Amino acid sequence: MYRLISAAPSPYARKVRIALAEKGIPFELLTEVPWDSTTATPAYNPLEKLPVLVLPDGRGVYESRFILEWLEAKHPEPPLLPADADDALAARQVEVIADGVCDALVLLFWERRRPEEQRSDPWMARQRRKVDGGLRALAAMAEARDGGRDWLVGGRFGLADIAAGSVLGYLDVRFSEHPWRALHPALARLADRSAERPSFRGTVPTPQRIADRVV
Repeated sequence: MYRLISAAPSPYARKVRIALAEKGIPFELLTEVPWDSTTATPAYNPLEKLPVLVLPDGRGVYESRFILEWLEAKHPEPPLLPADADDALAARQVEVIADGVCDALVLLFWERRRPEEQRSDPWMARQRRKVDGGLRALAAMAEARDGGRDWLVGGRFGLADIAAGSVLGYLDVRFSEHPWRALHPALARLADRSAERPSFRGTVPTPQRIADRVV
């Protein structure tokens, strides 16, 4: 059986958890704080990042986008990428945008943990611009399909919806003050549709306490 080393609030790990659930692949969930000295992550990923899919032979498959590619290659049914090449590329583009928003949010999270006098306002402003720009791009895609199709690409649930739903869930957990629902109603409707799926209901992100000093 596979094991997945995950962090409870991580949108990257949530993508993989959702994909495993949608494909019906059994796995053991190991929840860690990758920043703490007690983490087992370095034993499976030299980059010390989560998530890590640990194979039965003990090898680690890591980086969320690569894990999803690996799962699609090794467990093609049901597919999470459309068969049409243009649709598959469109889904990958959504994932790139969603991951970019996640990256900026994580940087903001750590900057906000610094003492106020040590924070860089220009740095934080730059990350917020990335977040807002990415959300506008995702919203434009959602609006183009809203009312005609339930999902972002190819008329069926898949990778694009997993990526978008994961970053929106992370916003709710770490940046609940962000008014993304009011600003982007089509994204809110997409998030609500996704939230009805068992794979989303079973992976709702929650905060974790970071014991070790990081910044």
